[in-house]
Amino acid sequence: MKHLFTLLLLIPLFSFSQESFEKQLDSISTSEEATAFLKENKPKQGKLSTYNREKHKTRLANDLFNLSKGGKKVTRTDFKKTFYKVVDKSDVDHFKFDIIIIDAFKTSEEEAKIKREKVFALYQQGYKFKDLAKHHSSGNTAKTKGDTGWIKAGDMPLAFDAVAIHENHDIGDVFPIDDVENKKYYLVLKTENRTPIEEITVLKFTEDIE
Repeated sequence: MKHLFTLLLLIPLFSFSQESFEKQLDSISTSEEATAFLKENKPKQGKLSTYNREKHKTRLANDLFNLSKGGKKVTRTDFKKTFYKVVDKSDVDHFKFDIIIIDAFKTSEEEAKIKREKVFALYQQGYKFKDLAKHHSSGNTAKTKGDTGWIKAGDMPLAFDAVAIHENHDIGDVFPIDDVENKKYYLVLKTENRTPIEEITVLKFTEDIE
């Protein structure tokens, strides 16, 4: 009987805590406030994520894109309660390229440039850029045949953005980029024009249901 009485006393406190917690969530309106919330509360599985309309095609992502800025979605299981809140929503310019990366970490810069010139010569002879990327590019770009997918300013090194994004190029243009700082020498083919793509920033955290 004593334990039951104690439990009955705790239930209103727990409900008040939950209500206060959700009110705090409702007051968050920016990414900065969401970051501060996560730092202060340290909720289980708490994080701030960016969803891209072209890259994220799940049912959950679609539900989140259908919310307005400030909108909230809550999912429940027998043991957990997960909150999602859209704290930012905007169209962001994206770009798409095929790239070949010649890595100069294991060779000299001069040798890397000479190799890039030879690859470009093969392209001019009629070899497909994607095939050249598969056989001559370093890192993951060899696996993707050079396709960057949709990228935005800041996704690539500054030297890349300065030329590929901030200079004017037409679709089909091929041009070199020297990233001296990171010892990478690019051959770049522009495949798509600047395209606004919707992105949302989502605060997510999970609570155990007691």
